[in-house]
This record gives sequence, structure tokens and C-alpha cells, in this order.
Amino acid sequence: MPKILIVGGGYAGFYTAWKLEKWLRKGEADVTVVDPLPYMTYQPFLPEVAAGSIEPRHSVVALRRHLKKTTVLTAKVTGINHATKQATITPPVGDPYTFDYDIIVVTAGAVSRTFPIPGVADEAIGLKTIEEAVAIRDRVLTNFDKAAAMPAGPERDRLLTFTVVGGGFAGIEVFAELRSFASSLLSSYPQLTFDDTHFHLIEAMGRIMPEVSLETSHWVLKNLAQRGAEVHLDTQLKSAVGGVIELSTGESFESDLIVWTAGVMANPAVVRGSDFPVEERGRLQVRADLRIGTEDDIVEGAWAAGDITAVPDLSGGGVGGYCVPNAQHAVRQGKLLAKNIVAVLRGEGPKEYLHKNMGAVAGLGIGYGVFQSGKIAIKGLPAWFAHRGYHGLAMPTWERKIRVIWGWINNFFLGRDIVSLAAVTTPRAAFEEFASRPKPAVEAAPVAAAKAPAKAAAAKPAAKTVAAKTAAAKTPAAKTAAATSDVAPADAAPAKAKAPAKARAPKKVAAEVVEVAEAVAAK
Repeated sequence: MPKILIVGGGYAGFYTAWKLEKWLRKGEADVTVVDPLPYMTYQPFLPEVAAGSIEPRHSVVALRRHLKKTTVLTAKVTGINHATKQATITPPVGDPYTFDYDIIVVTAGAVSRTFPIPGVADEAIGLKTIEEAVAIRDRVLTNFDKAAAMPAGPERDRLLTFTVVGGGFAGIEVFAELRSFASSLLSSYPQLTFDDTHFHLIEAMGRIMPEVSLETSHWVLKNLAQRGAEVHLDTQLKSAVGGVIELSTGESFESDLIVWTAGVMANPAVVRGSDFPVEERGRLQVRADLRIGTEDDIVEGAWAAGDITAVPDLSGGGVGGYCVPNAQHAVRQGKLLAKNIVAVLRGEGPKEYLHKNMGAVAGLGIGYGVFQSGKIAIKGLPAWFAHRGYHGLAMPTWERKIRVIWGWINNFFLGRDIVSLAAVTTPRAAFEEFASRPKPAVEAAPVAAAKAPAKAAAAKPAAKTVAAKTAAAKTPAAKTAAATSDVAPADAAPAKAKAPAKARAPKKVAAEVVEVAEAVAAK
């Protein structure tokens, strides 16, 4: 069977494998998916995860649970040599090894794109993974806990100041969701007021959300201002060293949470480790039929889709002539890619990818949203329902759909869960604090060495006394004194010290004492 290797288990990779399982005949091909994570993340839900509206595990799809006929490897692809059709796979444990394939599908996605701004790499956090969304949620909750126990002042202001960099869809959604989250928390923290919380969004362009009309973007700005959130347009972040935000306008403030959403870039680890053609922005050069290559040069047996690629947008609505990197394109490209692979295996021709943008929908916190499709714009509560309805149905697999929707229903009646699990990053801390440990050998040795000289010093006086008594007993005067005296000498050694002398020759000593006594009596 031909071996199909899928590099990346995100939107495009998961849907490609999922549909291949559906459309491939038994024994027609062997499919393997390689990804560092064992799950696919539904990224449109990340802002709601960060705001506590969705349980984190409900927004991811376990690859092994839903890809029954596919081999799933939790590892990294660190090299692709398509000339020999070999990939280098690096597992989390063990040495890298070579994987031979016949067809390769590159769907490794994108990562956060940053700029060399001082402090960003050390202080900011992205919003591309479920782990980042959970960390943002826990930071907000932990900061509220800390601030509630502090008096008003600069330190408390820093804890309750939250900053988002980037005014695209992801940035506006997480910014608005966090504002909604913070407002709902105030009822549980009577020590804090609405005016104690501060929200800043920094956007270098003169508008936000380019996917919607200018009128709709203005409505979003007005709505955020009414909810106490400040948006800085035509403003650049100059520095974030130590959490001190310095803007190009001269403004400066301290912030304990900085979320970076100012763009993405194709996964550089996979792109640089391959021998595939790359366009000027660092993305894989892909044809409209999703085969890697150009119009004049096709790389046989190599396919790609999703955020790592530059796929021509035949609808004419793309930026720079290419499809924008979003979930809407990645999902549909993955489905078509699976169809095209099956078609080529069966000797048929592939189809070109064509998708006209259906519109854009965004959630801005509980009860707020915007929807834009052509000239039709819906705002407020109806758009919020449209947002949840669309993404609830777009979530892959019915098992995940039910979990997400059931979670929304629970939150409607019970409210959001406000428990911070920040300590999960150091799960053994509580155990280690009170765990008993054996004393190190380096401490036991000096104690034993200190006791040894003390015992030797105590033994030396006793030994000297025994030796002195033995020597004195050999002289006639000493023998006479010992025999005639009824009282023991004042400096006599203790009974234990005399024991060695008695043990020497008790009968001989007694005879000598009697002989000396008789001689004295005769005189």
C-alpha cells in the first residue's frame, strides 16, 4: 500500500485524515499523522476558553479517539527530504528516525509572529494553543484573588490592568471576552469595583477587524468604550520590559498580563527543514489544486494546506491574491485535499480550491457579537447567538459538539466557573513542601567524627591511671601501704579502671603483699 504521511494534526491535517478514512477503500493506502500534540485545537473557541465560558478540554479533539484507521504519532517532523521521500521524525523520548513515505501532506499550521520589541518575548503570551488560553484565564483569576487582599495602590492597579496587542479578529475577541469575564467577577470580589479594572488594546493600524465593514468596526469600538475598555488606534508598542507598557504616543502604564495577537507566520521549523519551494513570506508555495509547486512546476506526491501555505484565492477576495490564514479556509482545504488525494490514487484529476468568503462572525463576551456577510451586518445579542450557533455546529465530531453546547447550557444556569488552577504548573509543590527526606551523608559523617575524639579523650585518663597503679604496685613501699592502709587512696582509679590490673595476676599480687607484711613485723 502507498504510505501517506500527514505532517500536523491541526484543522487541515485532522480533516484530511478524517475524510481519507471515509473515502479510502480498505487496503488502498496507509495513513500516518505526526503532531507534537495528540489533539486538534478548535482555535475560534480560545477566547471563550480564556474567559471561562468553555471547558478547555471540550475545545480540543483527541486524534486517537476519532481517527480509528490512522496511525497517530505524537512527535515532531524535523526534516523532510522529498527527493528521497524520507522524513525525519523526532519523538519526545528516544533518538530521531527516518520515515519512508510515498505521499506527503504538510499541514503544520502557523505560530505567533512577533517583532523584536523589548520585553515581549519575556512578558507576553500568545493565543494559538489551548495551554495559552488556560494560562490567561488562570492569570486573570489569580490576579483578582491577589488584588482583593491588597490596599488600593500602584501594585493593585498593575494586577488589574490587562493588555492585548493586535486588533484583528483574535485580538478583539479575547479582549472583549476578558472584559466581560472581569465584569462578571466583580460580584464575587466585593473589595473591588469596576473602576479598579483597566483594559487596553493596542493596534498599529487606524481601524480594527478588517474582515468587517468600517461601520461595523466603529460599532465594536463604541461598544467596548461603553464597557470600560480602551482601544489605542494608530499606536505601536515600543517596550514591555518588566511589564511596563510604553506606547508610541508617549503613554506608559504597568500591566501584569500582556496577550500578543498581532499576526501569525507559517511554522518555520517545518518550512526550513524541508526542500519544498517557499514564497517571499515564508509559506510553502502551493497550487490551487493544493499540490506543492507552481503553475509550471509540480512537486509530485507532495500536498499542503492550511496556515503554512500560500494557496491562491480564486474568488479574488484574498490578501495579496492568497487565502487568508483562518479556520474557514483550513477546514475546507483539508476536505478537498483528501478528495484530491483519493482521486489521484485512482487515476483521476484533482480539483482546484475555490471558496467564497461566507462572512465573518465574532463573539464579544456574553450577549455581545457582530456578524458580517457582504453588506448585511448584525450586531449585539442576535449576532452573539449566530456566533455560538455557527461555531457550535462547526466543531468537528458530534461528541465534541455535545460537550461544548452542554457546557454553554450549564453556564447559563450555573454561571461561569471561577476556580483558578494556576498551581497546576507546579503540581508537586505542596507534596514537596512537607515531604520527609533522609539526612544527607555529608551531614552524618561530621557527627560521627565529632563523637569519636570525645570517646578517645575519656578513655585516655583511665588508661593512664591503670598504668600508674600497676607501676606503683611493683615498689616495696607501695605494696606495704596497700597492705596496711584501711582507706583507699584519694586518687585511686574507679573500680572499672582497676579491673585490668586485677585481671593481670590476682594470686601473685596477694602473695607478695603477705611477704612484705611479715618482713615489716619482724623489724
